[in-house]
Amino acid sequence: MDFNVFAKACPSRPLLEHVTGRWGGLTVGALLDGSLRFNELRRRVDGISEKMLSQTLQALERDGLVHREAQPTNPPRVDYSLTPLGRETAERLLSLIQLLQARMPEVLEAQKAYDAR
Repeated sequence: MDFNVFAKACPSRPLLEHVTGRWGGLTVGALLDGSLRFNELRRRVDGISEKMLSQTLQALERDGLVHREAQPTNPPRVDYSLTPLGRETAERLLSLIQLLQARMPEVLEAQKAYDAR
């Protein structure tokens, strides 16, 4: 089966949205360094609400990018990590993040020039 993210009904489109959306990209990127518990991940992804992190993790787990491991302890311990697909995705996303961070002076200058017009 061929997938085309530009086609309205393509099932790859929601996946792209989950990975490249504000919280999905940051969550996947944060997990690249290794497994994290929910609150550790929430602290790492500064500004995300508990509800949004929960929804983001559920979507990424459903897509096969994040693995959720619940341990039967009291209180329950839940760890989140990347699957092999999630790791590959995060590595590619990190390359984009590094490019954008390195080119921020150009971006800021372009924004300034645009706003001055």
